[in-house]
Amino acid sequence: MRDAVIVDAVRTPVGRRGGSLSQLHSASLSAHVLNALVERVGFDPALVDDVIWGCASAVGMQAGCVGRAAVLAAGWPESVPAVTVDRQCGSSQQAVHQAAAGVISGQYDVAVAGGVEIMSRLPLGTTRGDGSFGEPFGPDVFDRYDGIRFNQGMGAQMIADEYGITRTEMDQHGLDSHARAAQAVDAGRFKDQIAPITVTDEDGTTRVFDTDEGIRRGSTLDKLAGLKPAFKEDGTITAGNASQVSDGTGALLVTTGEFAKAQGWTPMARIHTAVVAGTDPVTMLTGPIPATAKALKKAGLSMDDIGAFEINEAFASVSLAWLRETGADYERMNPLGGAMAIGHPIGGSGARIMTTLVHHMRDNGIRYGLQSMCEGGGMANATILELL
Repeated sequence: MRDAVIVDAVRTPVGRRGGSLSQLHSASLSAHVLNALVERVGFDPALVDDVIWGCASAVGMQAGCVGRAAVLAAGWPESVPAVTVDRQCGSSQQAVHQAAAGVISGQYDVAVAGGVEIMSRLPLGTTRGDGSFGEPFGPDVFDRYDGIRFNQGMGAQMIADEYGITRTEMDQHGLDSHARAAQAVDAGRFKDQIAPITVTDEDGTTRVFDTDEGIRRGSTLDKLAGLKPAFKEDGTITAGNASQVSDGTGALLVTTGEFAKAQGWTPMARIHTAVVAGTDPVTMLTGPIPATAKALKKAGLSMDDIGAFEINEAFASVSLAWLRETGADYERMNPLGGAMAIGHPIGGSGARIMTTLVHHMRDNGIRYGLQSMCEGGGMANATILELL
């Protein structure tokens, strides 16, 4: 029986809004990690049957199938095709799922999965335009939900209210995320997964960018308490307990164990289980809860079997609600920090998180790891990896 394994996984450091990656083209940034995979593994790009690339804002420089543009920008053979996938925040996690399905079914022998987003230049809502071409979802969907216009920020606030998650709890989660990420940087935990990139600053000087730049050190609960609510006048969601506007990309080389052995490659992990789930599009962001349950059931595993969880910190209320529903150990959830600290380059986040997860599993001998992300429209991906 064919399986799907991850041979290697690599990412850029994540740039903050207006930061080190903000002036790059999405295709060029994507090409950087494609070629980093080639350098790390030593494979001929002509072997790649398809590149599946996640992107949530396919407009402007990310339009026209940015996955294909990335292949061409990387200088790979024109014979290598690509497709761009949009499952909102989970786009590049979905790309991994599709790569795995392709190699297991025999449609592919080798696939590269990943994704990109440069939110500094293409902020949330860009694809909606000015309304002259209509609005997403449409009248039938809005009628079904009593005219409510879906909003992720308000959904996050509704989750906090429903679960009774306090502002202090969310702010503490934010502090913990930054502290964990800072400790990981200081210990060199991200070094093996990051492909440094040379960038040019506004004054024309060049430098090597190699460290996630959204991580804040030295904050306190008192400082976070002073931040204004972001979505509701008396709300509890703020910039301090939500993910950051970010730029970044990541890529994973996916093949079968048999093909990897024939090439002399040593896989890092097997893609054990991959599922998707749907949930209420109004609260929108609770999807990781049913997706986790679905993945565990399909895998025949329990929460106790999972040594590390990566639950995307789109908002603190999302990961804390997941924690309450699952009863997971807080220390095993996002142990190296999450999107509140590292950042959330939407289309590239799934690849960034999976890259971090698989390296963490290898570094610590963790047999099973689980990743899940909430997604716009009320969906979620969940993936279970097994260390090889």
